[in-house]
Order: sequence, then structure tokens, then C-alpha cells
Amino acid sequence: MFDQISPNYDRTNRVLSLGLDLRWRKKVACYLPARPHCHVLDLATGTADQLIALFEAGASIQSAIGVDLAGEMLAIGRQKVGKKPYRERVELLEGNAERLSFLPNSFDAVTCSFGIRNVSNVPSALKEMHRVLRPLGRVLILEFSLPKRPVLWGYLLYLRHVLPWVGGRLSKNPEAYRYLNQTIETFPSGRDFCLKMEQAGFKQVKAHPMALGAVTLYVGEKDLLA
Repeated sequence: MFDQISPNYDRTNRVLSLGLDLRWRKKVACYLPARPHCHVLDLATGTADQLIALFEAGASIQSAIGVDLAGEMLAIGRQKVGKKPYRERVELLEGNAERLSFLPNSFDAVTCSFGIRNVSNVPSALKEMHRVLRPLGRVLILEFSLPKRPVLWGYLLYLRHVLPWVGGRLSKNPEAYRYLNQTIETFPSGRDFCLKMEQAGFKQVKAHPMALGAVTLYVGEKDLLA
């Protein structure tokens, strides 16, 4: 599905979020570990928007790897990254977030933006993130969530009617954007998702709502002794 919508994916994201998705992605950089020359892994990297946002927010990144199952999305990401001055520090690879090929304790930070909903086995993916993090490394998961009332009613109207129609017209794949609104409504958010992160071994787990609660950044750390 993501390969099919890849040609219009970035443009559709900009329109549906009114351009705010770039701001949300740059906010992730504020929560990277406070250490120089970070090694970053970005899961469900897609067209590399999250990695690009980290670099352009001025994050201290020595190397970055983006992983995704969708080869067509990665191809677009490679074209975008290839035009950047930091292109030699970025590598985009096909791979599965539930079965990562990296050694334990390989990365200072693992990011995943708007992708954890699409993982078949969320607990397995979270455990893999924990495994490849270095001690005191940090996981940063940016995901859609459901705001509280009264904002919720307007948000659901947007999700169920506006988003599928606009996304379908722009992407020429209405089914993809019906899938999007369905997964947003059913995916655990807030404290429920924090509990899943804690069960995977993360400590100091916190949820940082944005956009009146329509988006949440989840932050967790790997214990020093893990």
C-alpha cells in the first residue's frame, strides 16, 4: 500500500496536516539524548522525512540509518537525502522493525514517526528498539492520538470524512486513507501506549501531547544496567 502511494505521499502529508507534520518532526530533535555525535536509527522511515527533520533542526548526529519495508518509499527518500550536505552520514535500508539486523547496544536513539501503528506485532518492535539501544539511549515515537473532548468530536469528523476524501483524491488511493483513519482510532494512545513501552523494558516513559492531543511524542530510556 505504501509503495502505491509513494509518489504523492509527501505532498499529501503536507496538505492533510496543513504543513504541521514538519514542525512535529523537528520537535523530536529536542528530545534526543544530550550527547555529541549521536548514532540514530529511524524505523518506518518512509521517504526519510524524520531523519531530514532531525538534521535540519541542528541535531548532533554522526550517523543515521533509516529502515522501512517499502522499497518505493525508500527510493524517494534516497533521492531527497542525496541532495543534502549530510548525505554521507545517512543510509536507508529495507528491513522489518520486528526483526532488526543490528547488534545490541548499537544506537544512541531510535525514532519512529507515524509508523508504529503499521507494525504487525507492536510488542516485538518495541523490544527490538530496546535491544538495539545503548544504555541510557532514548526511544522517540511520534504517533497520532485521540484528543480529549470537546476537540475529539471535530477531530473524529475530520478523520472519518475529510481525511479519507482529501487523501484519496491526492494519492489516487482512497483505501489507503480509510486505513489511516481506522488505525488512528483503534491504536492505543496516551497511558495505554506508555504501558506497552514499559512492558518492553523502557524506563522514564513520558507522553508529550501536541496539536491539542491529536499527536503525541512518546519518550522512553534504556536503563543503564539493561
